[in-house]
Amino acid sequence: MTLAALVTALDYGSVLIFALTGALVASRAQLDPVGFVFMAALTAVGGGTLRDLILNREAVFWVASPSYVLLAAGAALVVFWTAHLLESRQRWLVWLDSVALAVAVAAGAGVAMEMGSPPVIVVIMGIATGTFGGLMRDVVGNEVPLIFKQGELYLTAAFGGAVAAVTLDWLGVARAEALIAGAVVVWVLRAGSLTFGWRLPLYRPRPPRR
Repeated sequence: MTLAALVTALDYGSVLIFALTGALVASRAQLDPVGFVFMAALTAVGGGTLRDLILNREAVFWVASPSYVLLAAGAALVVFWTAHLLESRQRWLVWLDSVALAVAVAAGAGVAMEMGSPPVIVVIMGIATGTFGGLMRDVVGNEVPLIFKQGELYLTAAFGGAVAAVTLDWLGVARAEALIAGAVVVWVLRAGSLTFGWRLPLYRPRPPRR
């Protein structure tokens, strides 16, 4: 698979899965079908839109191909009719988001690589693409943003996966394989945090010295 084809597939995958998470937040807020579509689309294209605007791409990905928005809308309507069947929508939301985060980080890093961006920008674009849509979803849906859940690896997982992809690319690994490996690193770190409590030390305030 070529890099361009992989990036396109990753964009479609992240749009679909992030749209499902946005619709689940809409179900928790008890919105109507239009609200579901709005939340799903906002979540699905938010990170990629920020990425494309910062990188000054010729066209934002979903403007160039509206099928992304249609996919998000379709996913939203499916959730509207089926969300009541889920035993724990929050649990589904968290785990779907972990997969979406992994896929979107790889997509963002891949677009930056395609455009010849330096490694630091590749890492930043991977993180931005992976986290911004979910952040918008949680803020608009009046949920505690997953990115700010104390003690959980989220931003760190995105950073780790993006750095892994860049490092493998620097070592001469094919870019498509490097991006897939980066996505795996993101998901393993996030899943490990959710399942086993992996975390980094938290800041603890100390009394000022006299």
